[in-house]
Amino acid sequence: MKGIVFTEFLELLEQRYSFELVDDILIDARPPSGGAYTAVGTYPHSEMVALISALCTRKNLALPDVLNDFGRYLFGRFAHSHPTFLQGQHDAFEFLSGIERVIHAEVLKLYPDAELPRFEVEMHTPEQLVLVYESARQMQDLADGLIHGCLSHFACDATVHRQTLHTHTGPRERFTLTRKI
Repeated sequence: MKGIVFTEFLELLEQRYSFELVDDILIDARPPSGGAYTAVGTYPHSEMVALISALCTRKNLALPDVLNDFGRYLFGRFAHSHPTFLQGQHDAFEFLSGIERVIHAEVLKLYPDAELPRFEVEMHTPEQLVLVYESARQMQDLADGLIHGCLSHFACDATVHRQTLHTHTGPRERFTLTRKI
């Protein structure tokens, strides 16, 4: 995983809790990197899982809730740190439907070694957007949080329905977004 995800996670913990908690989480998780993350570095996914698990244990939080909350926060941080990705975008459905061809293409220019999840657009109408998420990391709850963060950013009033799809390549998650009219 790219280091920016790690640095943003630790920043969220420091903001919401304390610097001391960040230290405690790093001690509990014992990441092989030592927890010295840089935004442009690449680190094993297992280190993020260890950090999140340590937080869940210390604060008695549910893993899906932590990932979803982090996804919402992360979208806001990405919007702030990479505003060019949002230039000319005025609608959440348009933005989300362009993740693969626009956002991920630009991310790969910045970080050629990034291993990104895949978002397939199954349907896109003005009223509804159906995305299918696929990733070896199985971070559906983080993706859900990112989607909700995007909806909030664009002030889009929509419901999000999730459905787990079991395929021969492993589980995938379908997100059906429907505008409230």
